[in-house]
Amino acid sequence: MSTTPLSFPDHFVWGAATAAYQIEGAAHEDGRQDSIWDVFARVPGAVADAHNGDVACDHYHRSAEDVALMQELNLQAYRFSTSWARCVPDGVTPNPEGIAFYSRLVDQLLAAGIQPWLTLYHWDLPQALEDRGGWANRETAHRFAEYAAVMHEALGDRVRIWTTLNEPWCSAFLGYAAGVHAPGRQEPRAALAAAHHLLLGHGLAVQELRRRDPEATLGITLNLTVPDPLDPASATDRDAARRIDGQFNRIFLDPLFRGEYPADVLEDVRHLGLADHVQEGDLARIAAPLDVLGINYYHGEAVTTAAPDAPSAPEGHAPLSRPVSSPYVAADRVQSVPRGLPVTGMGWEVQPEGLRRLLNRVQEEYTGPAGIPVFVTENGAAYDDAPDASGFVDDQDRLRFFDAHLRAVKDAIDDGVDVRGYLAWSLMDNFEWAWGYHQRFGLVRVDYGTQHRTPKASARWYASVAAANAVPAGPSQEPGTLKGVVSSG
Repeated sequence: MSTTPLSFPDHFVWGAATAAYQIEGAAHEDGRQDSIWDVFARVPGAVADAHNGDVACDHYHRSAEDVALMQELNLQAYRFSTSWARCVPDGVTPNPEGIAFYSRLVDQLLAAGIQPWLTLYHWDLPQALEDRGGWANRETAHRFAEYAAVMHEALGDRVRIWTTLNEPWCSAFLGYAAGVHAPGRQEPRAALAAAHHLLLGHGLAVQELRRRDPEATLGITLNLTVPDPLDPASATDRDAARRIDGQFNRIFLDPLFRGEYPADVLEDVRHLGLADHVQEGDLARIAAPLDVLGINYYHGEAVTTAAPDAPSAPEGHAPLSRPVSSPYVAADRVQSVPRGLPVTGMGWEVQPEGLRRLLNRVQEEYTGPAGIPVFVTENGAAYDDAPDASGFVDDQDRLRFFDAHLRAVKDAIDDGVDVRGYLAWSLMDNFEWAWGYHQRFGLVRVDYGTQHRTPKASARWYASVAAANAVPAGPSQEPGTLKGVVSSG
C-alpha cells in the first residue's frame, strides 16, 4: 500500500450509491406491484437461501435516518434508483403514492446539502411488462421513455443529474442469457434483443428528458471490464479477449458514442439476429449526445478458450441449485482464469491497475472525442465482515481496496483522463441479488434483524477522504467509530 498522500482536483465529487430493490423493502406498500426481481426471488434455487427484497434495509421507512447518515459521512452526492415497479407499477399508469416517496427523499437530500443523482433503471422492471416480453419486446423501450417523463414531471424541478440505465449488460445478458438474474431466462436471441431495446430505451428517454429540460445533466452507467488474454502469444486467447471485450464493453460503447454496433460483434452474433432488431433511426437515437458517462468497475479478468461440458454460474455469482448458462452468447467457450491476485468475498480479483487502464481506454476511444467527463459510479468490495460486540466492523481489507482504487483513479486523472467524481458501492450492506444477504458491500453495516446501522472503519476513512478531498498517506489501522455517528435502528 502506498503511503503517499494524494489530493484530488477542486470540485471532485465524493458520494455513494445504492439501488431501490436492494435497500427499500416495502415490497407491497403504497401501490407498489411486483418487479421481475420479486418474482424471480420466489423461484426455487434462484437466490441463495430463498432471500428476497421484501424488507431489505427498510430504507422506504428510514430514508430520513439514512440521509442523516450520509451527511455525517460527508457525502456530496447520493446515487439512488427509482423503482419502476413502485412508480409505474403496471408499466403504464403512474402511482402517486410511490412517486411521493422519491419526492420526499429528494427534499431530504437537498436539505442535507447532498446532490441527488437519480438512476431510472436498476433492474426492477415491472413484472407486468415482462409478461409482455420484457426487454426482448421493443414496446418496453417506449414504456421506459414514458416512465422517464413521469419521473421528470415529479422531480425534474429538483433533480439535475439523471442516469437512464445502470449496467445494461447485466440486465440483458445475466437476465436473458445466463439466467442468473431476473427474469431468469436463458435465451441468447432474447438477450441480444434486450440489449438493443435497452439502448433504444436509453436513447428515447434521453430524447424525452432533453426536450423537457435542456439544462439537465444526462448520462448512462455501464459496467466495464478489462479482458486480457491469458497467454498473449495465443491467437485463441487473444480472440477470447476480443470476444469478451466486444460482448461486454463495445456492444454498448460503440452504439452510444459511434452510432453503430462493432462489425466484429455483429459477425460473431450473426446467427442470433441482433441486426434484425435494429430499425431505421434507432442508432441515431441511441447515440444522442450525453453529458456524462458513469463507469462501474469491480475487476478485470484473464480469459482463455475452454469447452466446459456443463456451464456454471458466471464468475462472482452465487452457486445456484438451478441450471444456468453463459452470458456470452457467442463466446460460451471462453472462461476467466484466476491469476493469483487477492480476491474479495465474491471471488473477484482485486485489480486496481485495471481501473486506470480502463479509464484511459474509455477517454481515448470514446469520451475524449465526445468531450464529456466520466464518473466512477460504482466501485467497492464484499468481504467477510466480522462485527464486534457493538456491531462495529474493522474492515481493513475493504479500506485498502478503496485506497488502492482511488489511487488508480488519481493516476488516470494525472494521465489526463477527465474523471469528475467517485461514488462508492455501497452506502450500506444490502440485498446482493442472487447472493441474497450473504455478501456485504456496505460502508455501513446493517443488522438485518434489528435494522441497526453501524458505520465501519471504511466509512470513517471514506468520510475523512471526502472532507479533505484527498487520500491520506495510509489508511488508518485503528478500529473506531465515526465521530457523530452512532448505531441507529
